[in-house]
Amino acid sequence: MKNISRRNFIFYITALLSSALPCNAFALLKGKNYEISGPDDIRGKVFKGDAPEKPWKWAHEGYFYKKLEGGKVVCGICPNRCTLSSGDRSVCRSRVNINGILYSLTYGNPCALNVDPIEKKPLFHFKPRSKAFSLATTGCNFRCLNCQNWEISQVKPTEVRHHELFPPGVIKAAIQSGSKSIAYTYSEPTTFFEYMIDTSRLAKENGLYNLWISNGYINKKPLLEFCKVLDGANVNLKSFSDAIYRKLNGGRLQPVLNTFKTLHEQKIHFEITNLVVPGYTDDPDIVKKMCVWILKNLGPDHPLHFLRFFPRYKLDRLPPTPVSTLTRFRELAMQTGIRYVYLGNVPGHEGNNTFCHNCKNLLIERQGYYIPTYNLIGNQCKFCKTVIPGVWQK
Repeated sequence: MKNISRRNFIFYITALLSSALPCNAFALLKGKNYEISGPDDIRGKVFKGDAPEKPWKWAHEGYFYKKLEGGKVVCGICPNRCTLSSGDRSVCRSRVNINGILYSLTYGNPCALNVDPIEKKPLFHFKPRSKAFSLATTGCNFRCLNCQNWEISQVKPTEVRHHELFPPGVIKAAIQSGSKSIAYTYSEPTTFFEYMIDTSRLAKENGLYNLWISNGYINKKPLLEFCKVLDGANVNLKSFSDAIYRKLNGGRLQPVLNTFKTLHEQKIHFEITNLVVPGYTDDPDIVKKMCVWILKNLGPDHPLHFLRFFPRYKLDRLPPTPVSTLTRFRELAMQTGIRYVYLGNVPGHEGNNTFCHNCKNLLIERQGYYIPTYNLIGNQCKFCKTVIPGVWQK
């Protein structure tokens, strides 16, 4: 008989169950803490000798980098701090050293453009019912096994079709679309920092909001500079375990926690997303520690979104997250003291709605991205006049 690994055994059983049982039957797996095999650290590496010979039309000299001896440079945008010899490409695939100068190759060439309801980001406490002009270039400083946009996040700028849209063009397109905001999203916007911040500065001059939808893996100096023009963010807290960050995402936990602290100190509105991946991030003890940390360091008012996982990318044989697990985590977070806790990817669940933390009345009902009920007057609960944290319509 052929021996199989524990991980493959779980995958085979999962596949069998998925073909014979309805989705909610995965609640049978509730409480099982499976040991996931695989590399202990999937962090990306510098691509040696992979840079083009000369900059192309969409190249822009990098911000926050240092020149070193021998023509080397070190990028200071994110905690990867890629040290590149001439001819090397960064972990995120978007930055290169050409003759001792660091270039971003994603300036003015987005590969994804869309107009989204702001609730899709997800941002539930920022200008409900408004539209966000969303853009992305290629690149990411993580290697998440469950990435839902891997076709653009894990490739080079030259490997996809893209648009030519420099910052002034972004502003014009956003205004013409009727959007209130520009969202830097889909891939990891930190990797196109130069394009993002230059566009954001123009956006502020033209009365548009800037939204950062990110993994939060950025160094403090560039983040503080960005905060000068940033209005709102949704940052994905992948896990509250550094070991899981290394194994699932190829990153580290502490830099992301530092990002939350900086955003909080700078009084930027932000919401937190936590994708609950079976076998990786569904440990209730770790979730409890995460909620306690949020309450202690950030307070009770930043919305927390638990998202349901569906099979994606390299984890396409895992089961979807049981809804019962998400419901339990929402209750746990609210019992800890976090006032606004939501569930994502679970249509029809009450965890899609906003309730006043004081009188408990329904404030915002959400049916998908449609809002049939809205009981806020300015920033106050219509029923008890309690101020609700967020950035609301006047």
